[in-house]
Amino acid sequence: MPSASEIRDQTSQELERRKQLAVPAFAGGVLYLLSAVAIAGVLKGAPTVGLFQGLEPALRGEASPRVSPRASEVKFISHHAFGLISASVLAAIAIAVLTLVLLLLADATRFRRPDMWRAARPLVLYGGISFAVVSLAHQIVGAIETHKFAVGHDFSNHAVDQALTKGAPNMIVVYLALIAAVALAGGTIVVSMNAQRVGLLPRWMGIIGVFTGVLIFLPIGGAQLQVVPAFWLVMLGILFMGRWSKGDPPAWAAGEARPWPSQAQIRAEKGSGEPRGNGRRLPSKSGPDVAPAPAQPASGGSSRRRRRKRKARG
Repeated sequence: MPSASEIRDQTSQELERRKQLAVPAFAGGVLYLLSAVAIAGVLKGAPTVGLFQGLEPALRGEASPRVSPRASEVKFISHHAFGLISASVLAAIAIAVLTLVLLLLADATRFRRPDMWRAARPLVLYGGISFAVVSLAHQIVGAIETHKFAVGHDFSNHAVDQALTKGAPNMIVVYLALIAAVALAGGTIVVSMNAQRVGLLPRWMGIIGVFTGVLIFLPIGGAQLQVVPAFWLVMLGILFMGRWSKGDPPAWAAGEARPWPSQAQIRAEKGSGEPRGNGRRLPSKSGPDVAPAPAQPASGGSSRRRRRKRKARG
C-alpha cells in the first residue's frame, strides 16, 4: 500500500496534469468531430459508379476498357486532396490529445489498481503516436497516387486499383494503420474499463470509452458515429477542468480505488443509508408503504402510581 506522502504526491501530480490537459481534451473532441464532418462533406460530392455503369464496358464487349468507369472518382479525390489532408491533420491532432489523456488515466488507474494489464500503457503510447502519423500519411500517399493517375495517360481498371488501394505505398500505410489502430483501440478499451472500475470515471463514461476504442478500430457510421469519441473527449475535458456537475469522482482526491457500487448494492443499501463504495451515502427511505413503529405500552408501575394519586385526591 502506498504511504500518505506517496498518495499526496500522486494526487498533486495528477491534478497538475489534469489542468494542463483540460482545454486540449475539450478542443481535441471538437477537432475530431470537425475532421469527420469535413471528410464526409468532401467525399459526399464524389462521383459514384453504379452496377450498370460498372458493367457497361463488359456489355459493349470490352473486357479491359481504356478508360475505367471509376476514373472520374480518382480524379475527384486528386482535385480535393487538400481538403482531405487538412481534415486528416485535425484528426491527427485529436488523436495525439487522446493519447495524452489516456496516458494520464492509465497512470492514475495503475496507481490505484497495480494489477492492471501492464501492456495497456505501451499500447496507448505507441499505438496513439503511430496511428496519428500513419493516418495523415495515408491521405498524403493517396493524394500523390491519385495525382499521378490524374496527370498520366493510363486510365484503365488496373491503374485505378493501383491509385486507390493496390499500389505498394497504399498497401504499406493501410497495414501500418491497421496495426496502430488495433494497438490504440485495445489500450483505450482496457484503460477505460479499469478507470471506471477504480472510480476515476463515472460508469457511463467508462462505457463510452469502450465504444471509443471500438470506433477507432472500426471507423463505421461516418460522421454520425464519430460523435462518440468526440463527445467522450469533450466530457473528459470538462471533468479535468473540475466542472463536473456532481463534483469530481472521489477516487481522484482519495488517491485510492473507490469502486462504483453495483445496482444490487444500491438497492440493498437504499433503506439503510450506509456509505456506498464510492464514498457517498444514500439517505434512508421511508414512505407510505413502511408501517409505523408500534406504540410502547405504559409500564405497570406508572399505572399503579396514577391510581394511588386519584384515591388520595378523593
